[in-house]
Amino acid sequence: MEDYNYSIALITATKMETAAVMQMYDWREISFDNDVQTYYEAAFLRDGKSCRIVTTQQNAMGMTAAATLSMKLIGHFRPRYLIAVGITAGVALEDVEEQMYGDVVVADEIWDYATGKFVSPEESEIRYGNVGFLPRPAVIRMNPELRRCVERAARSEENQCHVFIGAMATGSAVVANREILDKQIHSQFRHTAGLDMEAYGIAYAAENATAPRPAPVIIKSVSDFADNHKNDQYQKFAAYTSAEFARLLFEKYLPIG
Repeated sequence: MEDYNYSIALITATKMETAAVMQMYDWREISFDNDVQTYYEAAFLRDGKSCRIVTTQQNAMGMTAAATLSMKLIGHFRPRYLIAVGITAGVALEDVEEQMYGDVVVADEIWDYATGKFVSPEESEIRYGNVGFLPRPAVIRMNPELRRCVERAARSEENQCHVFIGAMATGSAVVANREILDKQIHSQFRHTAGLDMEAYGIAYAAENATAPRPAPVIIKSVSDFADNHKNDQYQKFAAYTSAEFARLLFEKYLPIG
């Protein structure tokens, strides 16, 4: 892995997501004198070779915290892949994909659905009472080679999860209202499958870091459906399936070098 110091960096946003990751390996704590963040490193075998992996959890939710921590991970460890694991809202339309709790969503497009301009209602088709919204979505797309690796992992006999490869929408607020999905998300990217608060920040940091830049991979599992039935009941299960598919992907299918 020329220029890369670690094979994988895993980033999480909540304690539930971190707990699923910590079950993977025997982690060792790492800290830096000039950084209050705590990191953990471990190693896994790939084709008889030891590969280094690091993980850490955001101190707050959202894109700002995600992008900031991603930049620190990249600066400290120079991973080949920066992988976000955890939970997402399943927002796929029924005629696009039927989703269940624990289904894995791997993002082939990550987009910021909140980017745009607030205008008068007559200026836009997206309206909330007396306010209109003109969207200007920012999009980051997965490398086609990485997508093929994900497809192979999803089809493998070792995979026990249902995996959907599709668009992930990111915004700064928790959504528990289907009207937001219809007006703000599906009106722009009808094929959106997942909704979270961090993915775009992580992908943006990876794409704009100093070289060598890691490839961002977003792997999150469905824990709710962004409606008024939203609760925490399936978060632990979703965090587990996300972590398990991520582990299969990087231990067996991603090019490590």
